[in-house]
Amino acid sequence: MANFIEVDAVVIGMGVGGEHVAERLAEEGLDVVGVEAELVGGECPYWACIPSKMMVRAGNLLAEARRVPGMAGDSQVVADFAPVAARIRDEATDDWNDQVAVDRFTRKGGHFVRGRARLAGPGRVEADGQVLAVRRAVVLATGSRPQIPPVPGLDQVPYWTNRQAVSVKEPLASLLVLGGGAVGVELAQAFARFGAAVTVVEAMERLLPAEESEVGTLLADVLREEGISVRTGARATGVRHADDVFRLTLDGGEELTSQQLLVATGRRPRLDGLGLESVGLDPAVRALPVDGQMRAATGVWGVGDVTGQGLFTHVAMYQAEIAVRDILGRPGPEADYRALPRVTFTDPEVGSVGLSEHAARERGLRVRTGTAWVPSSARGWIHKAGNAGLIKLVEDADRGVLVGATSAGPAGGEVLYGLAVAVQAEVPVDGLRHMIYAYPTFHRAMEDALAALGLD
Repeated sequence: MANFIEVDAVVIGMGVGGEHVAERLAEEGLDVVGVEAELVGGECPYWACIPSKMMVRAGNLLAEARRVPGMAGDSQVVADFAPVAARIRDEATDDWNDQVAVDRFTRKGGHFVRGRARLAGPGRVEADGQVLAVRRAVVLATGSRPQIPPVPGLDQVPYWTNRQAVSVKEPLASLLVLGGGAVGVELAQAFARFGAAVTVVEAMERLLPAEESEVGTLLADVLREEGISVRTGARATGVRHADDVFRLTLDGGEELTSQQLLVATGRRPRLDGLGLESVGLDPAVRALPVDGQMRAATGVWGVGDVTGQGLFTHVAMYQAEIAVRDILGRPGPEADYRALPRVTFTDPEVGSVGLSEHAARERGLRVRTGTAWVPSSARGWIHKAGNAGLIKLVEDADRGVLVGATSAGPAGGEVLYGLAVAVQAEVPVDGLRHMIYAYPTFHRAMEDALAALGLD
């Protein structure tokens, strides 16, 4: 490429959302440049969704074996962590191999630049020492980075984020997890099931604070039963590291120690150094403001974590297709997050969609809720060990439709699909009551939750 060249589109950041936009535009015949400083495919396939779920799956198999009465006890079922670590390193990236992804993009007519890029004014992008004049679209898809809390001493110690946690090659003796959100509890449970002594510290009053309160209580109970120490409403006030030991101090003076410290206190959009001010955008924004067609400014679109909407892979892909359609000038609906689904892959698995009860009330809705407990259902009774879970429905009583739902249990994320359809399509609750639910399934517990609406 020359030092100055005209192109149709530039995609800055080739994670799952950016990669999808770049490939789709190239397939449509546009002259597209994709820029990525790290690995094409982004956080999800290399350091987040895929490798972490491999760890979760391996830990779940151990847990299931230990639940078989008379056949295996905790002392009998052990597993070497090394094969799991090797599988993560060898297989997690097979389908998203960086060079394979680059080759696929270039075969479709795209031009790839390894490096960083920034906006340099309307229709201008600086990338790897080159200035690109952009005729149609610049797409910002730079993802997110771990949000590190301002705990005194934390910046002086070799803590882990999710990247180091999924790259570990040897089993741990002990682990402190700072943060009781999805990433924290998933990895805490996985490491514990491979023998680590794990403590989870969460500043809020419950685990998974963005979810229903019943879920946080349920999950804390399960983790404690598995031997994990759960400290909620506990604020870290300092951290030290010496002689290969982390020492985390809590408000009140208690000190916790461990071999490793995992910081899992959320993520924030990666927007620094992008030159937002050159196109009239505020460089200090926490998340890139976009409209329903993903437009951030004239000729500029944003997709994925940079928009601050959910910070999920499925949201990035959803937004990417909307942006592609808009860039190509094709009509289509605006982004709709009413039925945004999310899943925490613990055991029990926690799936939720739409608004929680608290969020619905905050919006001024007249709310009715109904809750059913999985162990009380036929399938839960059959399942026995490991059957902890619930289904909770949140109804807008004035309209008679669900605005939110939670499914926690052995297949919580899979049961969520039907609930998500009900929220997205605004299926009348009366219609849901007259459906036929297959027996005996986990999702059949929804009948009991519907019967409980307004009785909670």
